[in-house]
Amino acid sequence: MNDLPISEVLPALGDALARRPAVVLQAPPGAGKTTLVPLALLDAPWLAGRRILVLEPRRLAARAAAARMSELRGEPIGQTVGYRVRFESRIGPRTRIEVLTEGILTRRLQSDPGLEDAGLVIFDEFHERHLHTDLALALARDSQRLLRPDLKILVMSATLDGQGIARVLEAPLVESAGRAHPVAIHYLPREPEAPLAERVATAVRAALARDEGDVLAFLPGAGEIRRARELLGTTGEADVLPLYGDLSWEDQARALRPGGAHRKVVLATPIAETSLTIEGVRVVVDSGYARVPEFDPRSGLTRLVTARISRASADQRAGRAGRLGPGVCYRLWTESTHRGLAAQPTPEIKSADLASFALELAAWGTDPAALTWLDSPPPAALAQARGLLAMLGAIDEAGAITASGRAMADLPVHPRLAHMLRVAAERGAAYLACDLAALVSERDVYAGTRRTVDLIPRLEALEAARREGHRGARNHGADPGACARAVQAAAQFRHALHAKPDRGPHDAGLLLALAYPDRIGMQRAPGEPRYLLASGRGARLPAYESRLSPPWLVAPVVDAGEAEGVIHLAAAVDLAELRRMRVDSIRVADVVGWDEASESVLARREERLGDLLLASKTTPDTDGEQVRGAMLDGIRRLGIGALPWSGAAREWQARVLSLRAWFPDEGWPDVADAALAARLETWLGPWLDGITRRAHLARLDLTAILNTLLDPAQARRLDEHAPTHVRVPSGSRVRLQYRAGESPVLAVKLQEMFGQTDTPRVAGGRVPVTLHLLSPAQRPIQVTQDLRGFWERTYPEVRKELKGRYPKHPWPDDPLTALPTARPARRRG
Repeated sequence: MNDLPISEVLPALGDALARRPAVVLQAPPGAGKTTLVPLALLDAPWLAGRRILVLEPRRLAARAAAARMSELRGEPIGQTVGYRVRFESRIGPRTRIEVLTEGILTRRLQSDPGLEDAGLVIFDEFHERHLHTDLALALARDSQRLLRPDLKILVMSATLDGQGIARVLEAPLVESAGRAHPVAIHYLPREPEAPLAERVATAVRAALARDEGDVLAFLPGAGEIRRARELLGTTGEADVLPLYGDLSWEDQARALRPGGAHRKVVLATPIAETSLTIEGVRVVVDSGYARVPEFDPRSGLTRLVTARISRASADQRAGRAGRLGPGVCYRLWTESTHRGLAAQPTPEIKSADLASFALELAAWGTDPAALTWLDSPPPAALAQARGLLAMLGAIDEAGAITASGRAMADLPVHPRLAHMLRVAAERGAAYLACDLAALVSERDVYAGTRRTVDLIPRLEALEAARREGHRGARNHGADPGACARAVQAAAQFRHALHAKPDRGPHDAGLLLALAYPDRIGMQRAPGEPRYLLASGRGARLPAYESRLSPPWLVAPVVDAGEAEGVIHLAAAVDLAELRRMRVDSIRVADVVGWDEASESVLARREERLGDLLLASKTTPDTDGEQVRGAMLDGIRRLGIGALPWSGAAREWQARVLSLRAWFPDEGWPDVADAALAARLETWLGPWLDGITRRAHLARLDLTAILNTLLDPAQARRLDEHAPTHVRVPSGSRVRLQYRAGESPVLAVKLQEMFGQTDTPRVAGGRVPVTLHLLSPAQRPIQVTQDLRGFWERTYPEVRKELKGRYPKHPWPDDPLTALPTARPARRRG
């Protein structure tokens, strides 16, 4: 193994760790870092005989790494090198190198913050940036800073920006150049249109015919793998083997072993990107996609999306073809698409549900701001997670962990399910709750076998598998491997709870309501597949669901969807039983609010489950302030136009707004509709006593109410500078028409202005009015702000044109000396 590239930097790595508390090692895939580095450091003097903890992102990688290191030492697993993953441990009294998965290390840090028996923690494949990896590194650094200054931390990565993480950790960077064999990269000439599994199957067949060696094909998930395997069928020259996380260890090991007499095609999820060496692979077929979770903190739901991989992930995948010799990689996308891919994958901390993460931080007892993060947890997602923990009673108002929260943190399951397990144990229903937690948290026992949302047949399949093994699972149409894992998980939960057999029958829906009170759903209409959840979010049953359609259900697995969520797992629940169980989220309150249908204020006693209205009845007793607030809310919904606006009120509004524009320094109030709507409480609220419905608004004298917005001096200036009328030469008082900030309009018959040369003005002479000079038929002849100019230049033409049309009205040669009049000229006897 000394010929592996990593061997060249092992001395420098040992020296760096001897001098510094943290070191970053960057080495490409195939360099040998996973297996050689821990073995090379085992006898380092600074380790002082303590253990090396190696963190791997997946169970398969942990087992494979421990097996390979034990093989290199010529020992069985569990002696010098062992591993500890969920449901399985191969550790002995002489074990010095312990390979762990992410959640195991976090739990170990919580129970032993100083990691007293460890001298070195290695974070392998850190570039994958899993949430638990970021958390475990932050906690380990905090332990190193406060409790164990002698603890060493080594972060190993294949593609991550080594300089960046070294800067954050204030650590030296050791780089191994590696000696990967050349890999020829091929792109498609255009983007494919066929379904993803078909693209991969077609490319695999072509590679088998064209190239030598085994083929590794990357697909996003188990469903696509099963479909591609069906399409490939049985080929005479190659064995087609799946590789994904939920397979049994035996099936995973079969994909990793050399192919023997036949060539091998391994259809894998991103689990095969790093850590694992699959013997014989010379060809990679890359679909270019991965399944990633996207958490929406607004809805509290996670959406699984099939997304393009990053360029770094594409390089990792291609590198699998060059570990043992020259290889080839077929990328099922175009070169231009490749240039547009993200450089690195998105760290999970930026897109994941942070509930478990927040509970671990609360249990650790340190402000997240005091910890070391490459990327800090997003505030919105962290706030949503803390809100959920508070609802479950895991943290108090100050954010400190409660006794219940600490008990929940000890259970290896999401806080929702941990809360359900804890309460169910108190109520004598732990056995059923453990089965439910296992079915929800593990791979679906019906994945790829049966299509139903209903959780009850899954419980029946689980019990059959517990009694009769694989045969019982198959008899219920379930996946035997998934059932075996669920049985194992349920047993682990029962052991952690010291559970006793259940006392009497219990309802699955009621127990799930403890974990998912916000996902209790009420059917929108009888027989419909659409539900309104207690969170206020809409959700629907998938089209294939024909069996389950209850009035009420609990949905532990809901995809966020687009307009509404899609329910993938649910159990019916009875509303009467929910009430009897006194679910914490059921509240009874007296509510005074605006009723859209009757356009009035109604006082009701409401029983609600979150956003779901369970019952409502009218109550006679009402609080005046609440009624006023509800009426104001109703006015906002109806719009400011629902108030009894008279012409005078609108005129007053325009006059005040005009003065506000003409005299910006005088403090005139903003009385535009939007401003009035924003301040309803202050100017309208005091006048709403006895006003409880829209029809009552007609009682209000809106002009008088608006006038109270002006002080006495402003009220006087309003009449002086923005008068409602102007007296014209004929003696008539003519109304001015105001529009905010514009010149007011004076529409007046031309004959009434005879003798006046200057345009009338308002605002203390600042603003000329806009004259609409009218014909005897009240039609505009001229629009002007220059009356003198009109008489001098335009009037002669107007006189010539209209004198014959309106002979009864005066059209003097000199309008400036003529008598103004509002009436036609008198006939001469």
